[in-house]
Amino acid sequence: MPYIEAKFSVKLDESQKDDLQKKLANAVSSAFSKPKSYIMTNIEDDKSLFMGGNNVEKGAYIVIRSLGSIAKSSCQAATKEICDILTNEYGLNGSSIYITYHPVDLWGWNGSMF
Repeated sequence: MPYIEAKFSVKLDESQKDDLQKKLANAVSSAFSKPKSYIMTNIEDDKSLFMGGNNVEKGAYIVIRSLGSIAKSSCQAATKEICDILTNEYGLNGSSIYITYHPVDLWGWNGSMF
């Protein structure tokens, strides 16, 4: 049930998006001990991102929502792995990557509530 919403300032082709969504899902699945089959990912590329009033050329903002409480240690593990992927494999600037985590108390799926 985690949901990953990722906005990138760079343009990605469909192959890169597919590869990236798998890697993001793997990172979150591993860090949160959640099955990949329940992870939904949204990737938006070529977005205008700004930090300190300046255009971010190679950055990202990622929001991760998950059912129930989220341990800080899980967030740290996910942050490390995601940042490593984005900097080493996609050339993003580590200081231009923000990741936020949001626990969700109520989550509906397939006509009912978890």
